[in-house]
Amino acid sequence: MQLKNITEQVIEVSKQAGDFIRQERKTFDADKIEYKGLNDLVSYVDKTAEKLIVEGLRKILPEAGFITEEKTTTTIGERYNWIIDPLDGTTNFIHGIPSFSVSIALKEYDELVAGVVYEVNLDECFYAWKDAPAYLNGTEIRVSNNQTVANSLLATGFPYYDFGKQDAYIALFADLMKNCHGLRRLGSAAVDLVYTACGRFDAFYEYNLNSWDVAAGIVIVRQAGGEVVTFNCGSDVLESREVVATNGKITGELVQYIQKYFK
Repeated sequence: MQLKNITEQVIEVSKQAGDFIRQERKTFDADKIEYKGLNDLVSYVDKTAEKLIVEGLRKILPEAGFITEEKTTTTIGERYNWIIDPLDGTTNFIHGIPSFSVSIALKEYDELVAGVVYEVNLDECFYAWKDAPAYLNGTEIRVSNNQTVANSLLATGFPYYDFGKQDAYIALFADLMKNCHGLRRLGSAAVDLVYTACGRFDAFYEYNLNSWDVAAGIVIVRQAGGEVVTFNCGSDVLESREVVATNGKITGELVQYIQKYFK
């Protein structure tokens, strides 16, 4: 099966899950929140959406395994594995802040080959597959052309349970605050990545992320002409849990800022 055809089917699965999430948001009861850890929230919406996604993806590639945030299934495939965040931005969802998404990536052996991020509130579906452009609702997207950090709008995320690097993070944040157009924190790493892919942001950086937070977005940024590296410009992004995603033109300069505080 061609990656284009697979991706088109994944888009439908992501939108079905998004429709469920959108409807549940209208009547969501905050008393149904569960805690996986300190400030790490989950609800029945995350778990049910994940089950819907897994069921849909099994029909596309029956032999594929799953790496999922909510662990509703734990089967690992030999060649193909789906990497799924059924609701990226759970805290936003719970509090009624309209920035959350469905994120689905396909990994073939060790290579990410397709990704779909569906931003539920704006009905924006970002997607890409290997050796093809990246798209937003059928229109090709590209990263921005800004050449310097000084002319860039950056996105980041705030740590919510691992505070060991908090001082370094705040120092970096303060430095960049004085040397770019601004910093934004939306609360969904998947959205941050696809906004970088379509040029709304010039770059996004964050640490302590899981594979399901970033896998789909990484594919989309790269196919949109961008670059995704670790804090020390390495390539093992999923393993390092560090992400620097840029338009490809400010990578070196942004990494220099980061390395001043993250050795």
